[in-house]
Amino acid sequence: MDAKPLQVVEAGEDHTFILNEDALTEILLQDSIKDRSVVVISVAGAFRKGKSFLLDFFLRFMYSKYVHHQSASEWLGDENEPLTGFSWRGGSERDTTGILMWSDIFLHDKPNGEKLAIILLDTQGTFDSQSTVRDCATVFALSTMLSSVQIYNLSQNIQEDDLQHLQLFTEYGRLALADSGKKPFQRLQFLVRDWSFPYEAEYGALGGEVLLKRRMEVQEKQHSELQSLRRHIASCFTEIACFLMPHPGLTVATNQTFDGRLADITPEFKNSLKELVPMLLGPENLIPKEINGQRVKARDLVQYFKSYMAIYKGNELPEPKSMLVATAEANNLTAVAAAKDIYAQLMEDVCGGNKPYLSSAHLDSEHGRIKEKALHQFSSKRKMGGEEFSEKYREKLEQDLDEQFGTFRAHNESKNIFKAARTPAVYFAIAVVMYIFSGIFGLVGLYTFANFANLIMGVALLTLATWAYIRYSGELSDFGVRLDEIANLLWENIMKPIYQSCMEKGIQHVANHATEYAIGGAGAAASPTGSGAGSPRGRQLNGKVKHS
Repeated sequence: MDAKPLQVVEAGEDHTFILNEDALTEILLQDSIKDRSVVVISVAGAFRKGKSFLLDFFLRFMYSKYVHHQSASEWLGDENEPLTGFSWRGGSERDTTGILMWSDIFLHDKPNGEKLAIILLDTQGTFDSQSTVRDCATVFALSTMLSSVQIYNLSQNIQEDDLQHLQLFTEYGRLALADSGKKPFQRLQFLVRDWSFPYEAEYGALGGEVLLKRRMEVQEKQHSELQSLRRHIASCFTEIACFLMPHPGLTVATNQTFDGRLADITPEFKNSLKELVPMLLGPENLIPKEINGQRVKARDLVQYFKSYMAIYKGNELPEPKSMLVATAEANNLTAVAAAKDIYAQLMEDVCGGNKPYLSSAHLDSEHGRIKEKALHQFSSKRKMGGEEFSEKYREKLEQDLDEQFGTFRAHNESKNIFKAARTPAVYFAIAVVMYIFSGIFGLVGLYTFANFANLIMGVALLTLATWAYIRYSGELSDFGVRLDEIANLLWENIMKPIYQSCMEKGIQHVANHATEYAIGGAGAAASPTGSGAGSPRGRQLNGKVKHS
């Protein structure tokens, strides 16, 4: 089978990534490969900066050195030979998506007997017009986690935003790894393409070392944020290096028909290739992949691909944000926090710990009034991201305020002395009722029922004593809550209905008597034989009063 790039991680249209397990196992589980330690070289960076173009020169070296065993000076090939291998082309639109692996695995046996399998990975470029921040972070993090040498391909210089992106992507990768106390990644190779200042730092590894020292140095006068960024990057990699390369020439950059022939590339660029490629891929410079200090075999790499992809397909990791989105989120969250503080402060003034009990209707009214003030405070604060972005934070704020009101309501209810006395009143009432029933049953000779009533009375009194002890000592609070719940259950389902029924009957009875009295009084006043003032009986009574 002809060698070709195989897509081992595919990018979906819905911004998800899918592992092509069949392609991966087909490459790595061959009998001649699966038990070898792997060396994984990956190239990552912004899109349309020549990553695939560079990897094809890596392929020329690999075939020349490890397949055809040619001398070191011959690996670049013929001046008029087109460049083939990983797909690349000129232009401004992206060409590579997901992660690709070259189907040929290059084998090398070290003098100490260790057998190596060398793997080349090409990755989707970051920050194209079709990829989200999460897409970029996922691809970069995966390639960094899986490679022993991660080449960070940059254009013209190492700028501060390059370091910020590197910090974001490596932190996204580190979140997916178990913290072993060691640096999670191996070698980071900055590769600065089209370096235009050889008078400041010469082309090659030496000039790269000079530039890297300038960019990564932590200085006392630097802002703490810049210092933290540099320390973070240094803490992620066991080794960091830099290489400066010249521009390959105007023909490469502007000629639509350029096909990679060496004849069209500047001598300075070819000289840099002769230095860079053996430095990374020469037998004496190969770096085997290690995870937690253990060499990774080809068969193990398959499982690591599966495990890491499962993490990034799930919801275990937070969504990495763009600078604007992250700032807008922080800005809106600050406004939410300020609104919550105002709500809490005003509600404390209304129903705080040193305030008396308020009726439920009054408390609900105060909540509505203060909630409107808090929402107005949120709306009036200037926020980034626009109204549509802020609306979801306003909705969440309303939910949080309602939940917070639940706490204030419960605190207010605890001040109601009648509700606080409900539990002891219920158990005491049960004891009294059972005492009365016990006496009645004893008088009529139903001693079994009398004893049962005495038992319930004893249990109620014991429960009452236990509840009082819990309230006094603060111990067994969970059991105390359970006793309150039982008391509320008995009150709501048994005692309250009986009480309401008795009250209704009593009121009805009083009303009936009042009605009868009123009717009787009216009838007596109207009757000539009644006892009104004008009746004989009335006159007789009046006479007796006068006589006396």
